[in-house]
Amino acid sequence: MRKQLKEAKRIVIKVGTSTLIYPNGNINLSAIDQLAFTLSDLRNQDKEIILVSSGAIGVGLNKLTMDKRPPTIPEQQAVAAVGQAELMNIYNQRFLTYSQQIAQLLLTRDVIEYPESRKNVTNTIEQLLQMGIIPVINENDTVAIDELDHLTKFGDNDQLSAIVAQLIQADALIMLSDIDGFFSDNPNTNKDATLFSEINEINEELLQLAGGKGSRFGTGGMYSKLKAAERVLEHNGAMILANGQQPKIIFDILAGEKIGTLFIQLKKGGTLHD
Repeated sequence: MRKQLKEAKRIVIKVGTSTLIYPNGNINLSAIDQLAFTLSDLRNQDKEIILVSSGAIGVGLNKLTMDKRPPTIPEQQAVAAVGQAELMNIYNQRFLTYSQQIAQLLLTRDVIEYPESRKNVTNTIEQLLQMGIIPVINENDTVAIDELDHLTKFGDNDQLSAIVAQLIQADALIMLSDIDGFFSDNPNTNKDATLFSEINEINEELLQLAGGKGSRFGTGGMYSKLKAAERVLEHNGAMILANGQQPKIIFDILAGEKIGTLFIQLKKGGTLHD
């Protein structure tokens, strides 16, 4: 099953805050540089790359020398606005080192829900890929809210990355997290926890293993990652969950090496078609 990853041409990469920010709140410049190098080299191999990146609030907190998230939504959105600009500055600097142009897209869920705006987003991404540019996508934290019928939040960037992969019919979604893959239990507290090398369907048993919403398995939560994998599998795609501490691991994943957890249907799959 992993051999088909060698043939993947259109790939969505999702990186979480844990990849971009050290536990002490400082920016992990080494990881960001490695990510820029890896994705730029994949572009040099004529692969089409889309980056879904978290980290706006984390970078904003660092920029504003704040040691914790402020309590109110307006304050958090202000921090995100500062952080998104700073994050793109860092990405621009590092990607240009490798002569790779990037572009920023900030999305809200209502944009995806409406057919016309959905088409516009898809067309923009397609045009950027055609021009050899790497789109860097994040949720627009400054306006995204959940309010009655006005639903604008994706929930998290795990879901956003799966939706983007579906929109542009990606061959694979690589989700980099702070854990080596999906385990039978929390490997940080249970040394006997076993890694699932491959999962072919998302069922209630797996969702229970994930610990439900707000799981103990790191920042994004393993539950949300399984729900993202569920969307990918529903559209006949492939998703790999792996540790993002060293982003160059993407090379090994695309070489078909047995890394992380591969989510894929048992039958031979194609792309993430609607």
